[in-house]
Amino acid sequence: MKYVLLVIAVAAVAARAESPVALYYHEAAGIAQAARIKQAELALDFDGSRIIGGAAAAVGTYPFLVGLVITLSTGATSVCGSSMLSNTRALTAAHCWWDGRNQARQFTLVFGSARLFSGGTRVASSSVQMHAAYSPTTLSNDVAIISFSSVPYSNVVRAVALPSGSLLSNNFAGSWVQAAGYGKTSDAAGISQNQFQSHVSLQVITNAACAQFFGGIIVSSTLCTGGSGGVGTCSGDSGGPLVLSSGGQRVLVGVTSFGSSRGCQAGFPSGFARVTSFLSWIQARL
Repeated sequence: MKYVLLVIAVAAVAARAESPVALYYHEAAGIAQAARIKQAELALDFDGSRIIGGAAAAVGTYPFLVGLVITLSTGATSVCGSSMLSNTRALTAAHCWWDGRNQARQFTLVFGSARLFSGGTRVASSSVQMHAAYSPTTLSNDVAIISFSSVPYSNVVRAVALPSGSLLSNNFAGSWVQAAGYGKTSDAAGISQNQFQSHVSLQVITNAACAQFFGGIIVSSTLCTGGSGGVGTCSGDSGGPLVLSSGGQRVLVGVTSFGSSRGCQAGFPSGFARVTSFLSWIQARL
C-alpha cells in the first residue's frame, strides 16, 4: 500500500540515519503504477497478497475504502485511495490532488469493488478541497475532502466512523491498526489490471521514535506505524485509510501520507496524517 515504507528491524536499527520522505507522488509512483496496469490488461498475477506482508481482503471487509483512478492535467493516469465519510464526501491525501509538481484534473471514485480498474460503483468528481496549510514539500496537513454525487450505502459500501470520546486524546502509540488499499506488495512488484484490495495490521509507534528516521518532518499531526516484520504500505495506497477497531467498529485514525524515499522495503516507518488533529476541519466539510 502507499508509495513508501518498511521492514526488517535489524536493518532499521543499522540504518537509523534520517531519510528524506518520498515526494512528488504521481511521477515517483502513481503514474508508473497506472501505466503498468494498462500494459497488463490480460495479466492474471493475483497471488493472494497485496500490501507488503498482508493478505487479500474480500469486498465489504473495508466498505469505506474508496479507490481513486486519477486523471492528471497532463492527461496521464495515476492511482490513490480514500475513505468514505458520508454519501457525498470522502477523505484522501492532499498530495493525491496536487503533489507539488503534478495537478490532478479528475478523480474517479471506485466504491464496493475488489478491483481498482473494474467493477463496483464508479463516480467522477473534480470537487476537491485541500487543507489550506498543506505543504507538498513536507507533506504536513496532507488531507483533502472530495465531494461527489450521492452514492447509496449497501453491504459493501459504508462510511467509516470518525474518532470520538476518549479516542480524541489518544496518541495510539502501541495500538494495532489496519491499513487497506490496492497497492503494490513490494518495491519490485507490479500492479495489474486485476489488482485486488488487500489489508495488513500495523503497530503505531511514538512520534519521537518516528522522528529518529525522518527528523523534523514529523510533527504533532503525524501518526507513524513501525516497519519491522516485513509489513506495510506501498505504491498506490496514498490517501487510503488506517483504522483502529474500537467499540465494535472501525474508526479512521490515519490517512496514508508518506514513507522513505528509499522504497517500501527499506525498514522505515510509514507516515499518516493523524485524523484526530484534523477532526474539526473534516467535520466542517461534511
